[in-house]
Amino acid sequence: MSENHGPSDVSQATVRLAFSEPMAGGQELPPACLWSSDRVVSCRTGALRASGGVGELALDLRTAALPEEMTVEVATAWRDGVADRNPRNDRHRVLVLATGDPYVF
Repeated sequence: MSENHGPSDVSQATVRLAFSEPMAGGQELPPACLWSSDRVVSCRTGALRASGGVGELALDLRTAALPEEMTVEVATAWRDGVADRNPRNDRHRVLVLATGDPYVF
């Protein structure tokens, strides 16, 4: 879920997911997303109310190879010029292990 901790509404935002391993080619993304490279996906979140969130964005992706682990960096790439009082929460790094389980972040 994408969230906005305020103080202002955000009319549109973009989240960037950067993978440490290349993704397999030919994978479809939701309409709000696009491939920037074989390791980077950018997605529009839509409007975010102050102190609110929007629904889940689900991506079903596979890596090109079969790594035992990789990292995913989730970052706010754009927030329509709105000031952020806590930019430290704009970036997250997640370790993804090859367990076969879905990951949610």
